Amino acid sequence: MKFNDIQKMAKGVGINTFQMKKKDMILAIQRVENNIECYGTPRVEYCEEYTCLWRDDCLSVNEKGKMDRV
Repeated sequence: MKFNDIQKMAKGVGINTFQMKKKDMILAIQRVENNIECYGTPRVEYCEEYTCLWRDDCLSVNEKGKMDRV
């Protein structure tokens, strides 16, 4: 999902997105929606939230993070 789409979604649920990074906006949206704040965390290693809106992006972010650490 693109940054601007996430920003609109965050604003739609009352989050002030000023100077927020994508990951922080997604975590804030998860918090407001009473979901697990897990985007971009090691939880992806055992995540079974197959219908999560952020899943594909989260998996790719975490995979890139692994590559950066090698």
